[in-house]
Amino acid sequence: MSTREDIVREVIDAAVVAVVRLPEVSLLRPVAEALLAGGVRGIEVTMTVPNALEGIRELAADPPDGLLLGVGSVLDADTAARAVEAGARYVVSPIFKLEVVRAAHAGGAAAMPGCFTPTEVAAASDAGADICKVFPADVLGMPFFKGVLAPMPHLRLMPTGGVTLDNAGDWLRAGAVAVGAGSALVDKKAITAGDFGAITTNAARIRASADAARTTHTAGARA
Repeated sequence: MSTREDIVREVIDAAVVAVVRLPEVSLLRPVAEALLAGGVRGIEVTMTVPNALEGIRELAADPPDGLLLGVGSVLDADTAARAVEAGARYVVSPIFKLEVVRAAHAGGAAAMPGCFTPTEVAAASDAGADICKVFPADVLGMPFFKGVLAPMPHLRLMPTGGVTLDNAGDWLRAGAVAVGAGSALVDKKAITAGDFGAITTNAARIRASADAARTTHTAGARA
C-alpha cells in the first residue's frame, strides 16, 4: 500500500502531470494510453469531464502499465472523497480549501491545492499540502518560483498554466518539483480528429524537455 509520501515521490519522478479535460469519458483510456506511450505517466482527470468519477474508477480497476492516476478541478471535500474512493491517488484543486486537503489525506491520497501568493502557498504547506499547485502560473512566471523558494526552500511547487511542450524543463530549473500541462499537451483538435498519435508526440516532446532539465540538474550537482 503506497503512502502519501510514496505518491508524492512518484509525482516528482514523473515530472509531468497531464491535465486531462475531455468532452466525453469514453476518450479517457485512449488518451491516457497515448500519453503513457510518450512517457507521461501522471494523468489528472479533471472533474469537468462528464462522468469523471466513472472514468477514474474504470481506469483504476484496469490501469495501463505505469499509470499515475489523479483527479483535478476538485472544489469540495465530498468530491475529493469520492474521487479517492474511485481510485485517484492524488487530488488537485485550483484553490486552497482545508477541507479538500483533509478529505484527500483521510483516503490516503496526496493533496495538491491551488495557490497564488507566497502567503497562500505557505499556509497550504503548513496545513499539510503535499505539493502546492501554483495557478495560474503564467501570470506569476518563473521568477516567482525562484523568489518564493529562496526564503522557503522546503516548499514543493508545481506550476499549471503557462507550461508548454518546450518550457517544462525551464519551470523545473526554476525550482518546480513537477509541472502540470493541459491544452498544450492534450490537444483538443487532435482528440476530436481521433489523432492519438499526436498526443503521444506531444507527450514525448514535453518528456524530453523535463528530462533535459533533470539531467542538467544532476550533472550540476555532481560537478
